[in-house]
Amino acid sequence: MKKAYLFPGQGSQFPGMAKDLYENSPKGREMLEKANDVLGFRITDIMFDGTAEDLKATRVTQPAIFLHSVVLAKCLEGFAPNMVAGHSLGEFSALAAAGAVKFEDALRLVFIRATEMQKCCEKVPGGMAAIIGLPDETVENICSECEGIVIPANYNCHGQVVISGEKEAIAQACEKAKEAGAKRALPLQVGGAFHSPLMEPARLELGKAIEDTEIVAPVCPIYQNVTAVPTTDPVLIKKNLLTQLTSPVRWTASVENMISDGADYFMEIGPGTVLQGLAKRISGGAENIVIEGMATL
Repeated sequence: MKKAYLFPGQGSQFPGMAKDLYENSPKGREMLEKANDVLGFRITDIMFDGTAEDLKATRVTQPAIFLHSVVLAKCLEGFAPNMVAGHSLGEFSALAAAGAVKFEDALRLVFIRATEMQKCCEKVPGGMAAIIGLPDETVENICSECEGIVIPANYNCHGQVVISGEKEAIAQACEKAKEAGAKRALPLQVGGAFHSPLMEPARLELGKAIEDTEIVAPVCPIYQNVTAVPTTDPVLIKKNLLTQLTSPVRWTASVENMISDGADYFMEIGPGTVLQGLAKRISGGAENIVIEGMATL
């Protein structure tokens, strides 16, 4: 059996996340307390006792999801991946879990990423929308025909693409998508235009931090968002991490390539169940592939 571990991105947070890891695992408690020290504030208080609204702020959401995912992976018995991938933010979780980046270093990168992305959201308002029921190529053509900045941001599964960019351009693309026969063209409640050129200032700031961070070969190949192909090369990993902020998440191709490379067992590690659902759609319900989740020990 070839095991592929998937790590979720922003949007999978929930009040009380990782509290069980803190209470039931000495290692989990140690790692979470270390995170409080690294960040300089008690993020665990927000994770355990904060409201859903408290967890929505990007500078809280991203490190919280990272912590839930990585601490769970490190506390999980028999965690021995043959391949890993993470959706957007989840790519940092995947790299930390697979030993490419030290826990503390990865957490610092995630916090810088989140802080700079939040600054972008506040400075240049943008948005995202889910387009359901159209081929990828049709969505790409619609985006290219719109005035202003709007691009495909997440290729989540066949027939589901999230677009990102300026709000007026998003609205225009949604109308065109409906005219083209989309089942749904739904604006998302997100802080900004993630994975679009509007994140360029954040990319520049994050780039400095990535360059100063030691990244080594992970214990197994990682299928990165930008390319969807496996790599263990630290130089490529750094390059793709940097490019990721303003480039699409090629999730459909990533999972398809994992399956082509022999993955027959997928586990989502972290809060939420989104990636399990996407993997089931991408795999077409193949009977020889096991897909499950792990949100707690």
